[in-house]
Amino acid sequence: MMLFALALAPALTIVFYIYLKDKYEREPIKLLLKNFALGASASIIITVVFGTIGKLIYPITDPLSIFQQFIKAFILVALVEEFSKYIIVRYVAQKNKEFNEPFDGIVYAVMVSMGFAALENVLYVVQFGMENGIIRAFTAVPAHATFGILMGYYMGKAKFAKTRKETIRLNLTGLIIAVAFHGLYDFFLFIDFIPGISIGAFISLLIGLALSRKAIKKHQENSHFKP
Repeated sequence: MMLFALALAPALTIVFYIYLKDKYEREPIKLLLKNFALGASASIIITVVFGTIGKLIYPITDPLSIFQQFIKAFILVALVEEFSKYIIVRYVAQKNKEFNEPFDGIVYAVMVSMGFAALENVLYVVQFGMENGIIRAFTAVPAHATFGILMGYYMGKAKFAKTRKETIRLNLTGLIIAVAFHGLYDFFLFIDFIPGISIGAFISLLIGLALSRKAIKKHQENSHFKP
């Protein structure tokens, strides 16, 4: 139970933080829980299916190949995982009538991302123990949150775009940026056989966190419900 609580705590802390940042018109708890649950279920299933297909198409045969690790980081992991979250936000949250301001893109993308990260964290902690959970609480889980915020920022704008073309462009921009940051983060970790290179993962995470703070602030300022 202690390991389970340790695994869930980082994701739930971030969920609560984003909920509080939605200052002017908070989303229904039931809908937030639904998106969190879909992130921990449907999103995981989509990831497993597409991840398995990806590994069959392009198996990683040389763990010391920088090119293969690049493909693994950006395509087999980042694209697959972020696409699985994008699908839920795009076809469940974004279509809901409660998605009624740009900030909601951030809220729902984070809910889905934290559902995904929570289950992933539980599996890692059960398999590798408490120390792994403590490390991931300050690295992998916040990273998933930043990917969600950056994706959700653009998907929030897409909901209120004036043309279908602009909606598609903004939605895909959110997906691409999330994939880019996720891919960079994982790539530097995957090629840690190069001395000191893993620091790049933390630099990319810090940049993502800084951009996420700006994204939150900008959507707060532009809220339809701001007095």
